[in-house]
Amino acid sequence: MEQGLELTLIGPMRFAAHGEDMPLPASKKTRALLGYLAVADRPVRRDHLISLLWEVPDDPRGALRWSLSKLRPFTDTAGDCRLIADRDTVRIDCSTLRVDWRMMREAATGDIRQLPADRLEQMATLHGVFMEGLELPACDGFQAWLTAMREEVRRWQIILLRAATQRQDDPEQALDHARRWCTLDPFDAIARTSLIELLDRTGRRDEAAMQRDSGIRKLTEAELPVPSALFSAPRAPDKAGAAAPAPPAHVAPAPTAGPPQQVRFCFAADGTGLAWSSVGNGAPLVKTANWLNHLEYDWDSPVWRHWISHFAGYRRVVRYDERGNGLSDWDTPEISFDSFVDDLASVVDAAGLDRFDLFGLSQGCAVSIAYAVRHPERVRSLVLYGGYAAGWRTRASAAEIAMREAMVTLTREGWGRDNPAFRQMFSTLFFPKGDGSEVEWFNELQRICASPDNAIRLQEAFSTIDVRDLLTQVSVPTLVLHTTRDAVVPFSAGKELAARIPDAQFVPLDSDNHLLLESEPAWHRAGDALRGFLGTE
Repeated sequence: MEQGLELTLIGPMRFAAHGEDMPLPASKKTRALLGYLAVADRPVRRDHLISLLWEVPDDPRGALRWSLSKLRPFTDTAGDCRLIADRDTVRIDCSTLRVDWRMMREAATGDIRQLPADRLEQMATLHGVFMEGLELPACDGFQAWLTAMREEVRRWQIILLRAATQRQDDPEQALDHARRWCTLDPFDAIARTSLIELLDRTGRRDEAAMQRDSGIRKLTEAELPVPSALFSAPRAPDKAGAAAPAPPAHVAPAPTAGPPQQVRFCFAADGTGLAWSSVGNGAPLVKTANWLNHLEYDWDSPVWRHWISHFAGYRRVVRYDERGNGLSDWDTPEISFDSFVDDLASVVDAAGLDRFDLFGLSQGCAVSIAYAVRHPERVRSLVLYGGYAAGWRTRASAAEIAMREAMVTLTREGWGRDNPAFRQMFSTLFFPKGDGSEVEWFNELQRICASPDNAIRLQEAFSTIDVRDLLTQVSVPTLVLHTTRDAVVPFSAGKELAARIPDAQFVPLDSDNHLLLESEPAWHRAGDALRGFLGTE
Protein backbone atom coordinates (compact mmCIF):
# COMPACT_ATOMS: atom_id res chain seq x y z
CA MET A 1 0.00 0.00 0.00
CA GLU A 2 1.37 3.40 -0.95
CA GLN A 3 1.75 5.61 2.12
CA GLY A 4 1.50 8.95 0.31
CA LEU A 5 -1.79 10.18 1.79
CA GLU A 6 -1.86 11.60 5.31
CA LEU A 7 -4.60 13.14 7.43
CA THR A 8 -3.55 14.94 10.62
CA LEU A 9 -6.20 15.11 13.34
CA ILE A 10 -3.93 15.72 16.35
CA GLY A 11 -3.61 19.51 16.38
CA PRO A 12 -4.81 21.64 13.45
CA MET A 13 -6.28 19.49 10.68
CA ARG A 14 -3.98 18.90 7.74
CA PHE A 15 -4.20 16.76 4.61
CA ALA A 16 -1.13 15.91 2.54
CA ALA A 17 -0.83 13.98 -0.71
CA HIS A 18 2.64 12.63 -1.39
CA GLY A 19 4.23 15.20 0.91
CA GLU A 20 2.34 18.24 -0.38
CA ASP A 21 -0.36 19.96 1.67
CA MET A 22 -3.77 20.19 0.07
CA PRO A 23 -6.15 23.09 0.79
CA LEU A 24 -8.92 22.03 3.13
CA PRO A 25 -12.55 23.15 2.68
CA ALA A 26 -13.20 26.56 4.24
CA SER A 27 -16.36 25.44 6.06
CA LYS A 28 -15.72 24.31 9.67
CA LYS A 29 -18.66 21.90 9.48
CA THR A 30 -17.27 20.33 6.34
CA ARG A 31 -13.87 19.85 7.97
CA ALA A 32 -15.59 18.49 11.08
CA LEU A 33 -17.47 16.05 8.82
CA LEU A 34 -14.16 14.93 7.27
CA GLY A 35 -12.62 14.26 10.68
CA TYR A 36 -15.68 12.41 11.95
CA LEU A 37 -15.84 10.14 8.88
CA ALA A 38 -12.09 9.47 8.98
CA VAL A 39 -12.32 8.36 12.62
CA ALA A 40 -15.41 6.22 11.96
CA ASP A 41 -13.88 4.46 8.91
CA ARG A 42 -17.23 2.78 8.24
CA PRO A 43 -20.56 3.69 6.65
CA VAL A 44 -22.39 6.30 8.74
CA ARG A 45 -26.10 6.94 8.30
CA ARG A 46 -27.00 10.30 6.80
CA ASP A 47 -29.62 10.80 9.50
CA HIS A 48 -26.95 10.49 12.17
CA LEU A 49 -24.65 12.99 10.45
CA ILE A 50 -27.55 15.43 10.13
CA SER A 51 -28.39 15.10 13.82
CA LEU A 52 -24.76 15.82 14.69
CA LEU A 53 -24.13 18.79 12.42
CA TRP A 54 -27.26 20.10 10.67
CA GLU A 55 -30.30 19.70 12.89
CA VAL A 56 -31.79 23.04 11.76
CA PRO A 57 -35.25 24.07 10.50
CA ASP A 58 -34.07 24.74 6.93
CA ASP A 59 -32.75 22.02 4.62
CA PRO A 60 -30.36 19.83 6.66
CA ARG A 61 -30.16 17.15 3.97
CA GLY A 62 -29.25 19.80 1.43
CA ALA A 63 -26.56 21.12 3.83
CA LEU A 64 -25.08 17.64 4.12
CA ARG A 65 -25.12 17.22 0.32
CA TRP A 66 -23.36 20.57 -0.06
CA SER A 67 -20.58 19.57 2.36
CA LEU A 68 -20.16 16.23 0.62
CA SER A 69 -19.84 18.05 -2.70
CA LYS A 70 -16.96 20.05 -1.18
CA LEU A 71 -15.28 16.87 0.04
CA ARG A 72 -15.71 14.83 -3.14
CA PRO A 73 -13.20 16.67 -5.38
CA PHE A 74 -10.89 16.92 -2.39
CA THR A 75 -10.91 13.17 -1.81
CA ASP A 76 -10.80 12.40 -5.55
CA THR A 77 -7.71 14.58 -5.90
CA ALA A 78 -6.14 12.55 -3.13
CA GLY A 79 -6.17 9.53 -5.43
CA ASP A 80 -6.96 6.35 -3.53
CA CYS A 81 -8.88 7.97 -0.67
CA ARG A 82 -12.48 7.83 -1.86
CA LEU A 83 -15.71 9.30 -0.62
CA ILE A 84 -18.42 6.65 -0.89
CA ALA A 85 -22.04 7.79 -0.52
CA ASP A 86 -25.36 6.16 -1.25
CA ARG A 87 -28.92 7.08 -0.41
CA ASP A 88 -28.64 6.14 3.27
CA THR A 89 -24.97 6.16 4.28
CA VAL A 90 -21.67 7.96 3.80
CA ARG A 91 -18.12 6.77 4.40
CA ILE A 92 -14.52 7.60 3.56
CA ASP A 93 -12.42 4.64 2.49
CA CYS A 94 -9.31 5.04 4.64
CA SER A 95 -7.52 1.89 3.49
CA THR A 96 -4.79 3.96 1.81
CA LEU A 97 -4.90 6.92 4.17
CA ARG A 98 -2.51 7.39 7.11
CA VAL A 99 -4.42 8.96 9.99
CA ASP A 100 -2.28 10.03 12.96
CA TRP A 101 -5.18 9.47 15.37
CA ARG A 102 -5.44 5.84 14.27
CA MET A 103 -1.69 5.32 14.59
CA MET A 104 -1.69 6.79 18.09
CA ARG A 105 -4.61 4.59 19.14
CA GLU A 106 -2.85 1.46 17.92
CA ALA A 107 0.35 2.36 19.80
CA ALA A 108 -1.30 3.41 23.07
CA THR A 109 -3.88 0.62 23.40
CA GLY A 110 -1.53 -2.27 22.65
CA ASP A 111 1.20 -3.64 24.92
CA ILE A 112 3.25 -0.48 25.29
CA ARG A 113 6.24 -2.51 26.50
CA GLN A 114 6.50 -4.23 23.11
CA LEU A 115 6.42 -1.01 21.07
CA PRO A 116 9.76 -0.46 19.28
CA ALA A 117 11.73 2.48 20.64
CA ASP A 118 11.69 4.49 17.40
CA ARG A 119 7.94 3.99 17.01
CA LEU A 120 7.35 5.01 20.63
CA GLU A 121 9.43 8.15 20.15
CA GLN A 122 7.51 9.03 16.98
CA MET A 123 4.14 8.63 18.68
CA ALA A 124 5.21 10.49 21.83
CA THR A 125 6.06 13.56 19.78
CA LEU A 126 2.52 13.92 18.41
CA HIS A 127 1.46 17.20 20.01
CA GLY A 128 -1.79 19.07 20.14
CA VAL A 129 -5.50 18.82 20.78
CA PHE A 130 -7.67 16.48 18.75
CA MET A 131 -9.26 18.38 15.81
CA GLU A 132 -8.01 21.70 17.15
CA GLY A 133 -10.16 24.70 16.26
CA LEU A 134 -13.15 22.66 15.08
CA GLU A 135 -15.48 23.32 18.00
CA LEU A 136 -19.15 23.74 17.02
CA PRO A 137 -20.91 25.06 20.16
CA ALA A 138 -24.34 25.06 18.49
CA CYS A 139 -24.09 21.33 17.70
CA ASP A 140 -24.51 19.58 21.04
CA GLY A 141 -24.11 16.03 19.72
CA PHE A 142 -20.90 16.81 17.85
CA GLN A 143 -19.49 18.77 20.80
CA ALA A 144 -20.13 15.85 23.15
CA TRP A 145 -18.34 13.50 20.73
CA LEU A 146 -15.44 15.94 20.28
CA THR A 147 -15.01 16.38 24.05
CA ALA A 148 -14.93 12.62 24.62
CA MET A 149 -12.47 12.12 21.77
CA ARG A 150 -10.17 14.84 23.07
CA GLU A 151 -10.08 13.25 26.51
CA GLU A 152 -9.32 9.87 24.95
CA VAL A 153 -6.47 11.34 22.92
CA ARG A 154 -5.12 13.09 26.02
CA ARG A 155 -5.11 9.75 27.83
CA TRP A 156 -3.25 8.09 24.96
CA GLN A 157 -0.71 10.92 24.90
CA ILE A 158 -0.08 10.43 28.63
CA ILE A 159 0.44 6.68 28.17
CA LEU A 160 2.97 7.27 25.38
CA LEU A 161 4.79 10.07 27.22
CA ARG A 162 5.09 7.95 30.37
CA ALA A 163 6.68 5.12 28.46
CA ALA A 164 8.89 7.44 26.40
CA THR A 165 10.12 9.21 29.55
CA GLN A 166 11.06 5.90 31.12
CA ARG A 167 12.70 4.36 28.05
CA GLN A 168 14.54 7.39 26.65
CA ASP A 169 18.29 7.15 27.34
CA ASP A 170 18.97 10.80 26.52
CA PRO A 171 18.01 12.77 29.68
CA GLU A 172 17.33 15.94 27.67
CA GLN A 173 14.83 14.20 25.40
CA ALA A 174 13.34 12.37 28.39
CA LEU A 175 12.96 15.77 30.09
CA ASP A 176 10.99 17.12 27.12
CA HIS A 177 8.63 14.16 27.37
CA ALA A 178 8.29 14.56 31.17
CA ARG A 179 7.43 18.25 30.84
CA ARG A 180 4.63 17.51 28.38
CA TRP A 181 3.44 14.59 30.50
CA CYS A 182 3.25 16.83 33.57
CA THR A 183 1.44 19.54 31.59
CA LEU A 184 -1.18 17.05 30.39
CA ASP A 185 -1.70 15.62 33.88
CA PRO A 186 -0.54 18.10 36.54
CA PHE A 187 -2.11 16.02 39.33
CA ASP A 188 -0.15 12.86 38.48
CA ALA A 189 2.39 12.28 41.25
CA ILE A 190 4.37 9.90 39.02
CA ALA A 191 4.67 12.58 36.34
CA ARG A 192 5.78 15.19 38.85
CA THR A 193 8.41 13.02 40.55
CA SER A 194 9.75 11.85 37.16
CA LEU A 195 10.08 15.46 36.01
CA ILE A 196 11.85 16.50 39.22
CA GLU A 197 14.31 13.59 39.00
CA LEU A 198 15.20 14.55 35.42
CA LEU A 199 15.56 18.23 36.33
CA ASP A 200 17.92 17.25 39.14
CA ARG A 201 19.90 14.97 36.82
CA THR A 202 20.33 17.72 34.24
CA GLY A 203 21.40 20.34 36.79
CA ARG A 204 18.23 22.43 36.78
CA ARG A 205 17.99 22.74 40.57
CA ASP A 206 15.89 25.91 40.69
CA GLU A 207 13.28 24.50 38.32
CA ALA A 208 13.26 21.23 40.28
CA ALA A 209 12.53 23.16 43.50
CA MET A 210 9.74 25.07 41.76
CA GLN A 211 8.20 21.83 40.51
CA ARG A 212 8.39 20.33 44.01
CA ASP A 213 6.52 23.27 45.47
CA SER A 214 3.97 23.26 42.65
CA GLY A 215 3.42 19.51 42.91
CA ILE A 216 2.94 19.57 46.68
CA ARG A 217 0.49 22.44 46.39
CA LYS A 218 -1.57 20.92 43.57
CA LEU A 219 -1.77 17.44 45.08
CA THR A 220 -2.60 18.81 48.52
CA GLU A 221 -5.34 21.08 47.18
CA ALA A 222 -6.83 18.11 45.29
CA GLU A 223 -6.55 15.92 48.43
CA LEU A 224 -4.44 13.40 46.54
CA PRO A 225 -1.56 11.35 48.03
CA VAL A 226 1.74 13.27 48.05
CA PRO A 227 4.81 11.03 47.67
CA SER A 228 7.55 11.78 50.18
CA ALA A 229 9.89 11.97 47.15
CA LEU A 230 8.57 15.48 46.63
CA PHE A 231 10.07 16.43 49.99
CA SER A 232 13.34 14.57 49.49
CA ALA A 233 15.32 17.70 48.63
CA PRO A 234 13.71 20.62 50.50
CA ARG A 235 14.66 24.12 49.47
CA ALA A 236 16.78 26.35 51.62
CA PRO A 237 14.90 29.40 52.97
CA ASP A 238 14.38 32.07 50.36
CA LYS A 239 15.33 35.73 50.73
CA ALA A 240 12.17 36.40 52.72
CA GLY A 241 13.11 33.61 55.12
CA ALA A 242 10.38 31.19 54.00
CA ALA A 243 11.43 27.56 54.03
CA ALA A 244 10.06 24.80 51.82
CA PRO A 245 6.47 23.82 52.66
CA ALA A 246 5.93 21.15 55.29
CA PRO A 247 4.20 17.94 54.26
CA PRO A 248 0.41 18.13 54.58
CA ALA A 249 -1.21 16.17 57.37
CA HIS A 250 -2.22 13.21 55.17
CA VAL A 251 1.30 12.56 53.91
CA ALA A 252 2.97 9.69 55.71
CA PRO A 253 6.05 10.73 57.70
CA ALA A 254 9.33 9.11 56.83
CA PRO A 255 9.88 6.00 58.97
CA THR A 256 12.02 6.56 62.03
CA ALA A 257 13.43 3.05 62.12
CA GLY A 258 14.11 0.15 59.85
CA PRO A 259 15.93 -0.09 56.54
CA PRO A 260 15.33 2.59 53.89
CA GLN A 261 12.97 2.01 51.00
CA GLN A 262 12.99 3.69 47.61
CA VAL A 263 9.77 4.04 45.62
CA ARG A 264 10.15 3.36 41.91
CA PHE A 265 7.70 3.34 39.01
CA CYS A 266 7.03 0.94 36.15
CA PHE A 267 4.24 0.46 33.62
CA ALA A 268 1.70 -2.24 32.95
CA ALA A 269 0.91 -3.48 29.46
CA ASP A 270 -1.88 -0.90 29.04
CA GLY A 271 0.38 1.98 30.14
CA THR A 272 -0.93 2.26 33.71
CA GLY A 273 1.79 3.57 36.00
CA LEU A 274 2.58 1.35 38.99
CA ALA A 275 4.47 2.41 42.11
CA TRP A 276 6.67 -0.27 43.70
CA SER A 277 9.41 -0.46 46.32
CA SER A 278 12.07 -2.80 47.59
CA VAL A 279 13.40 -3.06 51.14
CA GLY A 280 15.53 -5.51 53.11
CA ASN A 281 18.05 -8.16 52.10
CA GLY A 282 17.86 -11.84 51.33
CA ALA A 283 15.89 -13.97 48.92
CA PRO A 284 13.13 -11.91 47.27
CA LEU A 285 9.58 -12.00 48.61
CA VAL A 286 6.92 -10.25 46.53
CA LYS A 287 3.78 -9.02 48.29
CA THR A 288 0.86 -8.93 45.88
CA ALA A 289 -1.20 -5.74 46.13
CA ASN A 290 -4.48 -5.88 48.04
CA TRP A 291 -7.41 -3.63 48.98
CA LEU A 292 -6.04 -0.17 49.78
CA ASN A 293 -2.27 0.04 49.97
CA HIS A 294 0.00 3.08 50.04
CA LEU A 295 3.72 2.31 49.88
CA GLU A 296 4.68 5.24 52.06
CA TYR A 297 1.64 5.57 54.30
CA ASP A 298 1.81 1.84 55.15
CA TRP A 299 5.48 2.14 56.06
CA ASP A 300 4.94 3.68 59.50
CA SER A 301 1.39 2.50 60.18
CA PRO A 302 0.17 0.53 63.22
CA VAL A 303 -1.52 -1.92 60.84
CA TRP A 304 1.26 -2.75 58.39
CA ARG A 305 4.52 -1.79 60.13
CA HIS A 306 5.03 -5.10 61.94
CA TRP A 307 4.28 -7.12 58.78
CA ILE A 308 6.82 -5.21 56.69
CA SER A 309 9.44 -5.31 59.45
CA HIS A 310 8.94 -9.05 59.93
CA PHE A 311 9.51 -9.91 56.28
CA ALA A 312 12.30 -7.34 55.79
CA GLY A 313 14.15 -8.98 58.68
CA TYR A 314 15.08 -11.96 56.51
CA ARG A 315 13.85 -11.18 52.98
CA ARG A 316 14.13 -8.56 50.27
CA VAL A 317 10.50 -7.41 50.23
CA VAL A 318 9.03 -6.07 46.98
CA ARG A 319 5.66 -4.30 47.38
CA TYR A 320 3.52 -2.26 45.01
CA ASP A 321 0.34 -0.21 45.01
CA GLU A 322 -2.54 -1.58 43.00
CA ARG A 323 -3.78 0.38 39.99
CA GLY A 324 -6.36 2.98 40.97
CA ASN A 325 -4.87 3.06 44.44
CA GLY A 326 -2.09 4.62 46.51
CA LEU A 327 0.81 6.04 44.48
CA SER A 328 -0.07 4.04 41.37
CA ASP A 329 -2.21 5.56 38.62
CA TRP A 330 -5.73 6.50 39.71
CA ASP A 331 -6.77 7.37 36.17
CA THR A 332 -6.58 3.91 34.63
CA PRO A 333 -8.79 2.57 31.83
CA GLU A 334 -9.23 -0.87 33.33
CA ILE A 335 -9.66 -2.25 36.83
CA SER A 336 -10.15 -5.99 36.51
CA PHE A 337 -8.74 -9.29 37.71
CA ASP A 338 -6.73 -9.81 34.52
CA SER A 339 -5.18 -6.35 34.91
CA PHE A 340 -4.26 -7.18 38.53
CA VAL A 341 -2.37 -10.28 37.37
CA ASP A 342 -0.64 -8.28 34.63
CA ASP A 343 0.35 -5.64 37.21
CA LEU A 344 2.05 -8.30 39.34
CA ALA A 345 3.90 -9.59 36.27
CA SER A 346 4.95 -6.04 35.33
CA VAL A 347 6.36 -5.32 38.80
CA VAL A 348 8.39 -8.52 39.14
CA ASP A 349 9.84 -7.91 35.68
CA ALA A 350 10.69 -4.31 36.56
CA ALA A 351 12.36 -5.52 39.77
CA GLY A 352 14.44 -7.99 37.73
CA LEU A 353 13.29 -11.05 39.68
CA ASP A 354 13.74 -14.48 38.13
CA ARG A 355 12.55 -16.60 41.06
CA PHE A 356 10.87 -15.47 44.27
CA ASP A 357 8.44 -16.29 47.07
CA LEU A 358 4.96 -14.81 46.66
CA PHE A 359 2.80 -13.49 49.50
CA GLY A 360 -0.88 -12.76 48.82
CA LEU A 361 -3.39 -11.26 51.21
CA SER A 362 -7.16 -11.01 50.77
CA GLN A 363 -7.93 -10.66 47.03
CA GLY A 364 -4.17 -10.70 46.44
CA CYS A 365 -4.36 -14.44 47.12
CA ALA A 366 -6.38 -15.07 43.94
CA VAL A 367 -3.97 -12.90 41.94
CA SER A 368 -1.03 -14.83 43.38
CA ILE A 369 -2.66 -18.16 42.57
CA ALA A 370 -3.28 -17.15 38.95
CA TYR A 371 0.30 -15.94 38.55
CA ALA A 372 1.76 -19.07 40.19
CA VAL A 373 -0.23 -21.33 37.85
CA ARG A 374 0.86 -19.34 34.80
CA HIS A 375 4.52 -19.04 35.89
CA PRO A 376 5.39 -21.98 38.19
CA GLU A 377 9.04 -21.74 37.15
CA ARG A 378 9.32 -18.29 38.76
CA VAL A 379 7.42 -18.84 42.03
CA ARG A 380 9.44 -20.69 44.65
CA SER A 381 6.67 -20.85 47.25
CA LEU A 382 3.26 -19.35 47.89
CA VAL A 383 1.87 -17.82 51.10
CA LEU A 384 -1.87 -17.08 51.15
CA TYR A 385 -3.28 -15.10 54.05
CA GLY A 386 -6.97 -14.23 54.59
CA GLY A 387 -7.75 -15.12 50.98
CA TYR A 388 -10.45 -16.59 48.82
CA ALA A 389 -10.84 -18.27 45.45
CA ALA A 390 -14.24 -16.76 44.58
CA GLY A 391 -15.44 -13.17 45.03
CA TRP A 392 -18.56 -12.30 46.97
CA ARG A 393 -20.90 -12.18 43.97
CA THR A 394 -19.77 -15.69 43.12
CA ARG A 395 -19.52 -17.39 46.50
CA ALA A 396 -21.84 -15.48 48.85
CA SER A 397 -25.39 -16.02 49.99
CA ALA A 398 -28.18 -13.70 48.88
CA ALA A 399 -28.02 -11.93 52.26
CA GLU A 400 -24.26 -11.28 52.01
CA ILE A 401 -24.58 -10.06 48.42
CA ALA A 402 -27.29 -7.61 49.50
CA MET A 403 -25.03 -6.36 52.32
CA ARG A 404 -22.07 -5.94 49.96
CA GLU A 405 -24.18 -4.06 47.43
CA ALA A 406 -25.35 -1.76 50.19
CA MET A 407 -21.70 -1.11 51.07
CA VAL A 408 -21.00 -0.18 47.45
CA THR A 409 -23.89 2.30 47.60
CA LEU A 410 -22.56 3.80 50.82
CA THR A 411 -19.12 4.07 49.25
CA ARG A 412 -20.58 6.04 46.36
CA GLU A 413 -22.37 8.43 48.71
CA GLY A 414 -19.88 8.97 51.50
CA TRP A 415 -16.34 7.78 50.73
CA GLY A 416 -14.78 11.16 50.03
CA ARG A 417 -16.39 13.06 52.91
CA ASP A 418 -14.35 14.51 55.76
CA ASN A 419 -16.65 12.70 58.19
CA PRO A 420 -15.23 9.14 58.43
CA ALA A 421 -18.57 7.55 59.34
CA PHE A 422 -19.00 5.90 55.95
CA ARG A 423 -15.43 4.56 55.87
CA GLN A 424 -15.79 3.41 59.48
CA MET A 425 -17.87 0.43 58.35
CA PHE A 426 -14.83 -0.99 56.52
CA SER A 427 -12.54 -0.28 59.48
CA THR A 428 -14.94 -2.07 61.82
CA LEU A 429 -15.11 -5.10 59.54
CA PHE A 430 -11.34 -5.28 59.11
CA PHE A 431 -10.42 -4.55 62.74
CA PRO A 432 -13.33 -5.19 65.12
CA LYS A 433 -10.80 -5.54 67.98
CA GLY A 434 -8.57 -2.64 66.89
CA ASP A 435 -7.88 0.22 69.27
CA GLY A 436 -8.59 3.86 68.42
CA SER A 437 -5.27 4.61 66.71
CA GLU A 438 -5.49 1.58 64.43
CA VAL A 439 -9.07 2.27 63.39
CA GLU A 440 -8.34 5.99 62.91
CA TRP A 441 -5.35 5.14 60.75
CA PHE A 442 -7.38 2.80 58.56
CA ASN A 443 -10.11 5.42 58.18
CA GLU A 444 -7.55 7.91 56.91
CA LEU A 445 -5.84 5.31 54.71
CA GLN A 446 -9.08 4.73 52.84
CA ARG A 447 -9.56 8.44 52.15
CA ILE A 448 -6.10 9.11 50.75
CA CYS A 449 -5.60 5.80 48.94
CA ALA A 450 -8.46 5.84 46.44
CA SER A 451 -11.15 8.08 45.03
CA PRO A 452 -14.81 7.14 45.62
CA ASP A 453 -15.11 6.00 41.98
CA ASN A 454 -12.03 3.79 42.21
CA ALA A 455 -13.12 2.36 45.57
CA ILE A 456 -16.32 1.24 43.84
CA ARG A 457 -14.48 -0.07 40.75
CA LEU A 458 -12.14 -2.08 42.96
CA GLN A 459 -15.00 -3.59 44.97
CA GLU A 460 -16.83 -4.58 41.80
CA ALA A 461 -13.69 -6.16 40.34
CA PHE A 462 -13.07 -8.16 43.52
CA SER A 463 -16.68 -9.38 43.57
CA THR A 464 -16.37 -11.44 40.39
CA ILE A 465 -12.99 -13.09 41.04
CA ASP A 466 -13.09 -16.84 40.49
CA VAL A 467 -9.92 -18.98 40.44
CA ARG A 468 -11.47 -22.14 41.86
CA ASP A 469 -10.59 -24.08 38.71
CA LEU A 470 -6.92 -23.15 39.22
CA LEU A 471 -6.52 -24.42 42.78
CA THR A 472 -5.65 -28.02 41.86
CA GLN A 473 -3.10 -26.69 39.33
CA VAL A 474 -0.93 -24.98 41.95
CA SER A 475 2.36 -26.89 41.90
CA VAL A 476 4.52 -24.92 44.33
CA PRO A 477 4.76 -25.35 48.13
CA THR A 478 1.90 -23.40 49.69
CA LEU A 479 1.11 -22.10 53.18
CA VAL A 480 -2.45 -20.91 53.94
CA LEU A 481 -3.25 -18.77 57.00
CA HIS A 482 -6.68 -17.44 58.03
CA THR A 483 -8.17 -15.89 61.15
CA THR A 484 -10.97 -17.93 62.69
CA ARG A 485 -13.54 -15.13 63.04
CA ASP A 486 -12.68 -13.02 60.00
CA ALA A 487 -15.67 -10.79 59.11
CA VAL A 488 -14.25 -9.72 55.74
CA VAL A 489 -13.42 -13.12 54.22
CA PRO A 490 -15.10 -16.18 55.79
CA PHE A 491 -12.85 -18.70 57.53
CA SER A 492 -14.38 -21.33 55.24
CA ALA A 493 -12.84 -19.59 52.22
CA GLY A 494 -9.35 -20.11 53.67
CA LYS A 495 -10.10 -23.73 54.48
CA GLU A 496 -11.22 -24.24 50.87
CA LEU A 497 -7.87 -22.92 49.57
CA ALA A 498 -5.95 -25.28 51.84
CA ALA A 499 -8.17 -28.28 51.00
CA ARG A 500 -7.98 -27.93 47.23
CA ILE A 501 -4.37 -26.81 46.71
CA PRO A 502 -2.20 -29.97 46.62
CA ASP A 503 -0.22 -30.53 49.84
CA ALA A 504 -0.96 -27.06 51.18
CA GLN A 505 -0.26 -26.38 54.87
CA PHE A 506 -3.04 -24.68 56.83
CA VAL A 507 -2.60 -22.52 59.94
CA PRO A 508 -5.77 -21.23 61.67
CA LEU A 509 -5.22 -18.04 63.68
CA ASP A 510 -7.35 -17.19 66.69
CA SER A 511 -8.50 -13.63 65.96
CA ASP A 512 -11.50 -11.48 65.03
CA ASN A 513 -9.40 -9.18 62.82
CA HIS A 514 -8.91 -9.63 59.10
CA LEU A 515 -5.31 -8.41 59.34
CA LEU A 516 -3.48 -9.44 62.50
CA LEU A 517 -2.31 -6.61 64.75
CA GLU A 518 1.06 -6.68 66.50
CA SER A 519 -0.50 -6.83 69.98
CA GLU A 520 -2.35 -10.11 69.27
CA PRO A 521 -0.98 -13.47 70.44
CA ALA A 522 -2.02 -14.87 67.05
CA TRP A 523 0.49 -12.51 65.37
CA HIS A 524 3.37 -14.31 67.07
CA ARG A 525 2.03 -17.67 65.90
CA ALA A 526 1.70 -16.31 62.37
CA GLY A 527 5.25 -14.92 62.47
CA ASP A 528 6.67 -18.27 63.55
CA ALA A 529 4.70 -20.09 60.83
CA LEU A 530 5.85 -17.64 58.15
CA ARG A 531 9.51 -17.78 59.13
CA GLY A 532 9.40 -21.55 59.45
CA PHE A 533 7.81 -21.96 56.02
CA LEU A 534 9.86 -19.37 54.14
CA GLY A 535 13.12 -20.01 55.97
CA THR A 536 15.89 -17.45 56.33
CA GLU A 537 18.15 -18.49 53.47
